Amino acid sequence: MFRSLRRALCVAVAAFLLPLAGVQPAGAAEPGDGTARTAAGTATTRAAAAGEGYWHTSGRKILDAAGQPVRIAGINWFGFETDVRVAHGLWARDYKGMLDQIKSLGYNTVRVPYSDDILKPGALPGSINHDGINTDLRGLTSLQVLDRIVAHAGRAGLKIVLDRHRPDAAAQSALWYTDAVPESTWITNLKALAARYKGDSTVIGIDPHNEPRDPACWGCGDTARDWRLAAERAGNAVLSVNPELLVFVEGVQSHNEVNGWWGGNLMGVAEHPVRLDVPGRLVYSAHDYATSVAQQPWFNDPSFPANMPGIWDKYWGYVFKQNIAPVWLGEFGTTLQSGVDQRWLSALVSYLRSTSQHGADGFHWTFWSWNPNSGDTGGILKDDWTTVDTVKDGYLADIKAPGFAAGDPGGPGNPGDPGGPGDPGDTAECAAAYTVSSDWGGGFNADVKVTNTGTVPLTSWKVTWAWNGAQRVTSMWNASYTQSGATVTAVNAGHNGALTAGGSTSFGFGGAPGGGSVPSVMCTAT
Repeated sequence: MFRSLRRALCVAVAAFLLPLAGVQPAGAAEPGDGTARTAAGTATTRAAAAGEGYWHTSGRKILDAAGQPVRIAGINWFGFETDVRVAHGLWARDYKGMLDQIKSLGYNTVRVPYSDDILKPGALPGSINHDGINTDLRGLTSLQVLDRIVAHAGRAGLKIVLDRHRPDAAAQSALWYTDAVPESTWITNLKALAARYKGDSTVIGIDPHNEPRDPACWGCGDTARDWRLAAERAGNAVLSVNPELLVFVEGVQSHNEVNGWWGGNLMGVAEHPVRLDVPGRLVYSAHDYATSVAQQPWFNDPSFPANMPGIWDKYWGYVFKQNIAPVWLGEFGTTLQSGVDQRWLSALVSYLRSTSQHGADGFHWTFWSWNPNSGDTGGILKDDWTTVDTVKDGYLADIKAPGFAAGDPGGPGNPGDPGGPGDPGDTAECAAAYTVSSDWGGGFNADVKVTNTGTVPLTSWKVTWAWNGAQRVTSMWNASYTQSGATVTAVNAGHNGALTAGGSTSFGFGGAPGGGSVPSVMCTAT
């Protein structure tokens, strides 16, 4: 999403909006303790809830750790790929209420677009309202906010697919690399995310690059353009870190001079399938849109919409129908304003195979989008970020699928990973606020307030930042420091390292020359 005609219209909502409580959708798996009670009250072992553990593929099906078939029936919630570096709507809602509402509507998976910018050291989010909502996100980096979203999704029984949507916040890219973000950085960051969530099966997989398009090719053999070869390199790199993940490989735009949607053309799979080192981890992905996004020749066919199943068969549906691999329609959306779009969505939902008739033996999908501020599709939510577009949501009713049991996420909260927030019931975290108290051009003084934002006492902390200019610390009080180039690391003094939950302390320093712009500051509980 977000091609040139797909711009997010980010309109902040000033009103305070209460998060909605999660309601278990009909047919969804209930969290349990592994047993069922008979009428006589004796305990009997039940089958594991569908979706538990990591997933793998067999033919066109996705199976959970117990071999039970599962169906991805989800939604895209974008924002981490934009210049605010965090999911949109947190200016209006608490993230937990947002995820609970997604679950209550019968979606079981969230596709989370991101850009490589969020993996830069100390990358901080913007546009989060902390006034009575999202209070546990205060002071966190973008990655740490993502940790919190993953953790709550796991507890709610939602799965997460991470989507590398853009190389940076500026725009999507046709190829998987740019001058600013080379392939080596792309691979390094994919591996970092795979490692970050290793052991947390809430994150079931990674979509390595969103909407490859011309000049990207499939099977042409040119390593600078051949997306199939690049997807193999990326997928194998991810699996070298976490061999349990699914790798979702999108199509291209054109193959053998047949043009389609960006990322929506999987015609090359027939002759040039993606080869991964770990079997049973590959899912192919396509995107498909309506006239509210762009006009395509098939919309003008006199037989429309009866012609559409043949179009979808040609571009991506054959991969599923020939039992080659599972197919995930990672994006599809519309404003539903025109009759053409309404008929298109009705035909597409029918093509994807209803859950009531086919169970999990259907196409997987995540609708675009949850956000109302997608410029040419709108969202499931209306502009107040709370009210549901029941007409649009209703079109998807036949293909929604059972949810998954609530989990106990691991991943970044595990011991040995101080960067993650862990279980919100037992977290050690801190935040820092940097203020210039005086600046006389040739020098300046600054204060840094450190606050324990976690739920357990801290025994020590450190604060880091990097200046944009030539500033250097000349003296520091109530903390000790080291400086390497523009990067400063300050560590608590002996008397102020211990902080109770919610407690705070401060340290100050002098520097030269003038203070310049206030840098981004990161606090780490040590």
